[in-house]
Amino acid sequence: MTALARKKIAKLERLAELAAVHSKEQGESLWREALKRVRRNPSAIVGASILGVFILIAVLGPFLVPYDPGQIGVGIPFGLEVKEGQAIYPGPNSEFWLGLDHQGRDMFSRMIVGARQTLLVGVVATAIGLTLGCLIGGIAGAAYGLGGKRGRTIDNVLMRFIDMLLAMPSLLLAISLVALLRPSLMTVMIAVGFISVPIFARLLRGAMIAQSNAEYVVAATSLGVHKRKIALSHILPNSIAPVLVQATLTLATAIIEAAGLSFLGLGNPDSSQAEWGTMLADGLFNSRFDYAPHLALFPAIGIIITALGFTLLGEAMREALDPKLRK
Repeated sequence: MTALARKKIAKLERLAELAAVHSKEQGESLWREALKRVRRNPSAIVGASILGVFILIAVLGPFLVPYDPGQIGVGIPFGLEVKEGQAIYPGPNSEFWLGLDHQGRDMFSRMIVGARQTLLVGVVATAIGLTLGCLIGGIAGAAYGLGGKRGRTIDNVLMRFIDMLLAMPSLLLAISLVALLRPSLMTVMIAVGFISVPIFARLLRGAMIAQSNAEYVVAATSLGVHKRKIALSHILPNSIAPVLVQATLTLATAIIEAAGLSFLGLGNPDSSQAEWGTMLADGLFNSRFDYAPHLALFPAIGIIITALGFTLLGEAMREALDPKLRK
């Protein structure tokens, strides 16, 4: 075999290897590639770890708490201190790891049970905003991209409604909704979910409009595929990724906003039900922070760490899915 023949064979083998690698890379989906990048991101690892612990506590914690979180006076046998006529229960100790609140209830048990309530509020509120936002944004995006003149009119009407919601401060809108529906944990979920509708609607609409000019949409249209099928089977699946990433980030803001409404006294009126926002307000009002700062400190730390976990994971997912932000 001549040297030239050997070079040609080596070149062909190299091309075959490159083709195999290229075909393997092409076979990976967008989500699989994004998952690989997320796994290499330290922020994503930290965020996922925080959320894993938080979800584990929320799911299993209520079955493992040492005391009933609503039981008043559980710590009276262990000592009661009075300063300037104000009853102060002990702070963290060997018996009560996070101390007791102003009614003698175990703070550790209330924090653990409150994690489930906080997670429930965040998930339900985000689900409400995601569902309504995707419904409005999906209809507007499909109408604008595929509906012609009539579709532009539908899109214009829906987007003016979204602009009206954006024109109002989100906190003021949430307070108005809760006041209208009467304060409760459910109305907090509805209010927080409703103020996040414009974010999801505009994001999905923009993504669908951008996808409506793609080559595969033009090809499907030329083949006579129904526009509704194009929107639901082709455009929507390729536009949903940024919306799901935004849902992760919205979970963090939903928890903070729900805690803010509870802090203002618009949450669950039953103070015996452990919820971090209500516990934070309970610890700060009536001058309790001067005597027992742990009543407000522990709920605040829980809210901050949980929101941080969702934010870190959401930002890492956004960087992994957005080509402009990939590292």
